[in-house]
Amino acid sequence: MKFPSLNTQILLGAVLGIVLGFLLGSTEPGSAVQEAGLYTSTMVGGIFIGLLKMVLVPLLFTSIVVGVANLQAHQQMHRVWISTLVFFSISMGIAVLLALVATNIFKPGAGMHLSMFADATQNFHSEQLTVGEFFSQFILGLFQNPFAALAQSNILAVVIFALIVGIAIVIGGERYRHFLALMQEAFDLVMMIVGWVMRLAPFGIMALLAKLVATQDSSLFASMGEFMLLVVGIMLVHGVIILPGILYIITRVTPWQFWKGARDALVTAFATSSSSATMPVTIRCTEQQLGVKRNIAGFVVPLGATINMDGTALYEASAALFIANLVGVELNLVQQLIVFFMAMLASIGAPGIPSAGMVTMVMVLQSVGLPAEAIAILLPIDRLLDTVRTTVNVEGDMVGSLIVQEIVASSEHKPVAGG
Repeated sequence: MKFPSLNTQILLGAVLGIVLGFLLGSTEPGSAVQEAGLYTSTMVGGIFIGLLKMVLVPLLFTSIVVGVANLQAHQQMHRVWISTLVFFSISMGIAVLLALVATNIFKPGAGMHLSMFADATQNFHSEQLTVGEFFSQFILGLFQNPFAALAQSNILAVVIFALIVGIAIVIGGERYRHFLALMQEAFDLVMMIVGWVMRLAPFGIMALLAKLVATQDSSLFASMGEFMLLVVGIMLVHGVIILPGILYIITRVTPWQFWKGARDALVTAFATSSSSATMPVTIRCTEQQLGVKRNIAGFVVPLGATINMDGTALYEASAALFIANLVGVELNLVQQLIVFFMAMLASIGAPGIPSAGMVTMVMVLQSVGLPAEAIAILLPIDRLLDTVRTTVNVEGDMVGSLIVQEIVASSEHKPVAGG
């Protein structure tokens, strides 16, 4: 008997997880069947995410060190840096602009009042930071004791340290060739372990989605339905039309080719709601199924997992306008431009700050004078929307890798003037 491919197994796991979630959710609350189902889902899903996190930091460190060293050795680093940052900025800018335009057109929350959510906001206390404090903590969070950063999984600090080590290997040249070889061997070793973890992915994804579907309170979504549909709709437009469209225009890779190669990472992102936890799968898909060179994928994907957040930026911009409608505040053009830039900045995240997502969302609201306590309204639906926005975030990283590879390849084949 021939087993289906791993890709097919993961897709089947996702479908079965959703079905099991509906079945668990329909059973009597607190019954032995429901409790056993939720306990099993929590255990299996927790083990899968734990395994992904186990390989995350060593994979992140070795992939960036090897990627930077190899790129520098081939004099490609500046092209990759510039192309990566330009693409990330453009794609996030498009996502936020799309969110602002759509939210202005449909005006979710305009017929509702914040008093309807008084109970939710009354007991909610948020940590508030000024823009200056945010920048200060953000910059200081970049440079930390590397061992502490590795132990605490401070992703952005690990990225910075890995970049510095990679550059030092290049500057040291032949002297550090043995260390580079060791890093390459370590990267290969970690990727082999990732392959083992992926064998458990169908079960892990099934368990995570079963728990997600079973524990969501559908009654909470009724009053927020318009906003949820709008956010999901905007994300689908960005993820299904805009990103694949940009990819096709630049690389001629069709959306079908892309989704076929990226499917494992996208399903894992949807189930885990974590770009970082999904990163081992993203790198595997980008290299092995989409054909991106190791040195480019090993640089673009980890960097994208920390700073390229199309879905998050889109969500925060739309949520700011939604809350403005709830409180009856009409944001003018200047205020919406402030939301545009603050949503892009906040979506990068704030390493070292507890509840970073909530803090950055507060920062967006504060920038235009909206009440920070209104975030409590979004908490019941945040987990569900997080699945979609994380999927879009991960898609952007893989699209960026393909585009950067195409730009670098084109510049290499460009004839030299006067040659």
